[in-house]
Amino acid sequence: MNVPQQRKVVTEIPGPKSQEIIKRRSEAVSASLGMALPAVIANAGGGILVDIDGNQIIDMGAGIAVVNVGNSAPSVVKRVQDQVAAFTHTCFMIAPYEGYIEVCEKLNELTPGKFKKKSALFNSGAEALENAVKIARHYTKRQAVVVFEHGYHGRTNLTMAMTAKNMPYKEGFGPFTPEIYRMPMAYPFRSEIPVEHVLEEVIHKIEKEIGGKNVAAIVIEPIQGEGGFIVPPKGFLPGLAKYAKENGALFIADEVQTGFARTGVMFACEDENIEPDLITTAKGIAGGLPLAAVTGRAEVMDEIHPSGLGGTYGGNPIACAAALGAIETIQSQNLIARANEIGKIMVDALKTMQAKYPAIGEVRGRGAMIAIELVVPGSKDPNGELLGKLVKYAQQKGVLFLTAGTYGNVLRFLPPLVIGDELVKDAMAVLDEAFANVK
Repeated sequence: MNVPQQRKVVTEIPGPKSQEIIKRRSEAVSASLGMALPAVIANAGGGILVDIDGNQIIDMGAGIAVVNVGNSAPSVVKRVQDQVAAFTHTCFMIAPYEGYIEVCEKLNELTPGKFKKKSALFNSGAEALENAVKIARHYTKRQAVVVFEHGYHGRTNLTMAMTAKNMPYKEGFGPFTPEIYRMPMAYPFRSEIPVEHVLEEVIHKIEKEIGGKNVAAIVIEPIQGEGGFIVPPKGFLPGLAKYAKENGALFIADEVQTGFARTGVMFACEDENIEPDLITTAKGIAGGLPLAAVTGRAEVMDEIHPSGLGGTYGGNPIACAAALGAIETIQSQNLIARANEIGKIMVDALKTMQAKYPAIGEVRGRGAMIAIELVVPGSKDPNGELLGKLVKYAQQKGVLFLTAGTYGNVLRFLPPLVIGDELVKDAMAVLDEAFANVK
């Protein structure tokens, strides 16, 4: 790697050069865009971000689970360079090219399901979800879409309606698309109701408030991302999939954040052997370039009329080249196994911290998608104030952590899957130090 794989802090963060550019940002860029790390990045690779002041920051976010294969992975770079030199755009619907077809072939092969599959490519996770709903409604000739508490599916008008959290995602942006129905979520840390009872409640509400015959699709993240890395108890997802099948609805797995080796399997649905009718992917698919997909049963994907799906940039040839490089990297470096190794290091360290710090209410997740939920000691009351202090402390020490959660109290860990053990251990040590020092 061309980036030294060690943490190094040479200035305050942000340093003087970053501060100057952040001033330019405030003048030129809409204030509506957030900023988790107040440092301007000049280089990145492996598990390190290097800012323009020379600080080397441990990356525990991977661009929100995007650069699973690391920044500028060699296979991604080589394929992108070759593609840029060949051509940059034709629009697949106007003049097709092999890269788009190759990516679809890979997705059809890798996603769960023993049935024949087909794919369509788009630009972002929200766009993939929007198109999955379009497909489901067209195929079933129904309108109702079932989603869940704490779920996040995007920022377009339809996906805002599907997303549970109001602030900052929905506040002031309505009215939203109709025929979206939110159901209770099995959230083990905050509810001790047995999973079968939660399923019964969900099915009862669907039957009484919507009518099973009116449901086009049930849409859920196998592990909820922005909602706080909520891992549903065993049986919840299979129960939903079973109900969907029995009632002629499609089961759609939103694997935008969980896909591409992140959870210790290629796709999180594999943990309970679920075969979704449709699966949406983005983020980790293309090593940092914008690409997304809907993959599903061939008869469902083919039911849409010609030109019913598409978009000018969807499946751009450069992004497709990057995706082929990212998939090659995942397979050649066995990053599925690596995700589990990283996860074990993090969970072991976090469990040790939990025994020392009563503010850690729960450690949860799978593979390299791990989180801790922070509470007021002695209760389950969310402790968002502590979360902010921990993140700020870690940044000053050269570690980037991301936050999440409906209640703003979850610290999530999504390192690149090519990060070294020592960097993960160092990041965990800095977090331990933060807990010991912040009040």
